[in-house]
Amino acid sequence: MGGRVAVRGKVAAVTGAGSGIGRALVVELARRDARVSGCDTDAEGLAATAALVPGMHTAVVDVSQRAAMFAYAEAVRSHFGVVHQVYNNAGIAFSQPVAESSWEDYERVFRVNLNGVIHGTQAFLPHLVASGDGHVVNLSSLNGVLAQAGMSHYCTAKFAVRGFTETLALELRRDGLPVAASVVHPGGVGTAIADNAMRLAQAAGHQVGPTHDRNRHLYNEKVLRMDPAKAARIIVDGVEAGRPRILVGGDAILADALVRLAPARVGDVTLWLERRLTRSVEPTGRAAPVADVTAGSTQGPIPSQQGDRR
Repeated sequence: MGGRVAVRGKVAAVTGAGSGIGRALVVELARRDARVSGCDTDAEGLAATAALVPGMHTAVVDVSQRAAMFAYAEAVRSHFGVVHQVYNNAGIAFSQPVAESSWEDYERVFRVNLNGVIHGTQAFLPHLVASGDGHVVNLSSLNGVLAQAGMSHYCTAKFAVRGFTETLALELRRDGLPVAASVVHPGGVGTAIADNAMRLAQAAGHQVGPTHDRNRHLYNEKVLRMDPAKAARIIVDGVEAGRPRILVGGDAILADALVRLAPARVGDVTLWLERRLTRSVEPTGRAAPVADVTAGSTQGPIPSQQGDRR
């Protein structure tokens, strides 16, 4: 993949558009004169985003529902007549040790963070091919590059998004289709993902106490620092530059370099950083299980999202 990608005048669909990075992507794409559609499970959040972008097309959609995503893709094509780009941003965060996780915990995260990306890609791909100038943009995370203790649900999904997108890119090139694919790895972006992760854990029946709340505040104050608007600019700049991998933030760039240059030391470094971050929160030095680092996709993470967003 390579070369410049036009955003001006193109039609772009963004999942998880009701807040966080998704909302910022909608605003940034519109600022660059793209025609934008956004979906989310949060009708109120979606309406707030639409208020910022006159003429925006919206739909309340759960990306984990395959039929609903195919219907959404067709609705966007019908509304605009064409679709050029899809930004599969929707995602949720969840944190719990492997030994303490149920299969339902894994399925809950996979349905949105992995299945949602696959649904969005497959639903929109025929329309992107028909446009003659398509682009698939899938949000992974810093945790799609670097594993983190207590984040197996999230890391598994985000590593899978990376593999899925890189495989898709190869197939598109091999088959000579007029569509490119980019995978995005955001670092700590200032979204509500940590807050939403706690709510998700409570809804799933996990006990959440004062330590988890302190840990949530810690990540909000120390890790999830980048303005979502800046993250959106970096992402769209990367798309316009035709980059197959887009790293968002110094933490994502550093993590990528660490994994490449010193793979045998990655575990030591991440555990040391975890102890440093949690020492004032958890006397045992063990990270609290619910407060997640990933924001939408990373995090130190940061995911993309819907219903729970960064």
